[in-house]
Amino acid sequence: MHKIKLGMLLAAGLGLSACGDLNPTQQRTATGALGGGAIGGILGSFSGNTGLGALLGAGVGAGGGYLYDQSQQSRQPYYDNRGRGRGRDRDRYR
Repeated sequence: MHKIKLGMLLAAGLGLSACGDLNPTQQRTATGALGGGAIGGILGSFSGNTGLGALLGAGVGAGGGYLYDQSQQSRQPYYDNRGRGRGRDRDRYR
């Protein structure tokens, strides 16, 4: 049992080491999947099916992370480099 836990820890560490050069969409999707999988695993353990809960949670979390990223990207064009909005008063502050 101890070897299994050590192997899982090693596999998780190797998996996370590959996340260094992800773009923001991939980072947000992966973060959502990781968080959703953890919460789904915890909730699934109450019903006796941890694996299924983690799998469903990871899917829902990944979808949520992707949708959050798309929301953030759609807001980006409304701001210039200084963080000000592109409304009517934008040119007044230059």
